[in-house]
Amino acid sequence: MPERLAQGRKVAGRPAKCLSGYPPFPEVQSAMDESHILEQMAAEAGKKQPGMKPIKGITNLKVKDVQLPVITLSFLPGVGIFQCVSTGMTITGKSFIGGNMEIIVVLNITATNRLLQDEKTGLPTFKSEGCEVILVSVKTNLPSNMLPKVVNKFLDSTLHKVLPSLMCPAIDAVLVYVNRKWANLNAPMPVGQMGIVKYVLTSMPTTTANYLQVAFSPVVQQQEGNTIQLADAGEALEFPEGYAEGSSQLLLSATFLTTGLALLQKSFNVTIQDMKIGKLPPQTTKTLAGFIPKVAKAYPKPKPLVTQIRINKPPKVTMKTGKSLLHLHGSLEMFAARRRGKAPVSLFLLETHFNLKIQYSVREDRLLMLTSLDRLLSLSRESSSIGAFSEKELTGFITDYLQEAYVPVVNDVLQVGFPLPDLLDIDYNLAELDIVENALVLVLDLKLD
Repeated sequence: MPERLAQGRKVAGRPAKCLSGYPPFPEVQSAMDESHILEQMAAEAGKKQPGMKPIKGITNLKVKDVQLPVITLSFLPGVGIFQCVSTGMTITGKSFIGGNMEIIVVLNITATNRLLQDEKTGLPTFKSEGCEVILVSVKTNLPSNMLPKVVNKFLDSTLHKVLPSLMCPAIDAVLVYVNRKWANLNAPMPVGQMGIVKYVLTSMPTTTANYLQVAFSPVVQQQEGNTIQLADAGEALEFPEGYAEGSSQLLLSATFLTTGLALLQKSFNVTIQDMKIGKLPPQTTKTLAGFIPKVAKAYPKPKPLVTQIRINKPPKVTMKTGKSLLHLHGSLEMFAARRRGKAPVSLFLLETHFNLKIQYSVREDRLLMLTSLDRLLSLSRESSSIGAFSEKELTGFITDYLQEAYVPVVNDVLQVGFPLPDLLDIDYNLAELDIVENALVLVLDLKLD
């Protein structure tokens, strides 16, 4: 087939053809594919249009075989996103010589998607402007001596004039779909039964030559409606360098995670009275006497142990490159159980500070934490009914107890997860997680396969 190239016009500040850029969010591509908007637009091209003169020598004009569109995006600093939809179609009809005519057209639909703020909701919204349909190539089965006259007439009278009004709505249809994805951005999201987290925009999203930046100020509220103030984060966080071009990053500060954990502080309080726990020896006064001999004198007959752990300071998350810790300050009190109906007797009360190492993961739209004991930092005796003893004698016993008995309690509480921003239906399951200084980075590769 002979091929004719139609030159596209350049528009100031925008490319006239699809350049290499970033693939869109998968949902953007899906919106174009599943809505069949291009097929609908192309079907209209085959209908008689008001004010459109028939093309001499071509009858029964129809459009078929619309190709699956390929969408690329390029950031326009301070404006928004330049969008290009590459597609193609086959146009058929009857030529004046009686044969079947077939013209295969490859085209680009381009537009600037300007990022604005919706006056009613305050949410971001994209609005398209400057849409153009640019013909990339045209192939036809018409005899070569007909090309200059018939095909040029077809291009000038139909494609150049009709297709922009018919195909540009495809851009608008996608933006309607995308703009809906901002709708839940500020919606409150529950953290179990303890409270909610809201991601409130601190300013309008901005675009640079390389990325779209969205800044949030998380709001953490207890179930009663009281807002937990974020601790002073100190220096402003900056996105680390070195991530793959075209990837997206969500930065969650250690301060934010600390504030979120304040919702769960009461859930970390626990009373444990099981005699058999994990790999620990039986939890009785006999076992405890192996570390504090005075216990054997006070309780010659073994009694079950009851342990209460209370977290009396807000949990705190710290982050250094490659490592994150959960700091817990609280009290640990051990009791000797008595016969049914009688209250247990306190043996001693310890103030303690210990760290748990945090391993992060993502499940659906939730950030999950799994902990393990990192270090027992301090033990101090506040009271004792069995007399004085050195806290150091209990270091190994308490360390093992925290790992086997208490860490599983913390992990059960943390299964509730922390909600992540509902931003354009991002699939967080694809995220890679990096721990950097004072922050957790979720790296999302949004490129299409």
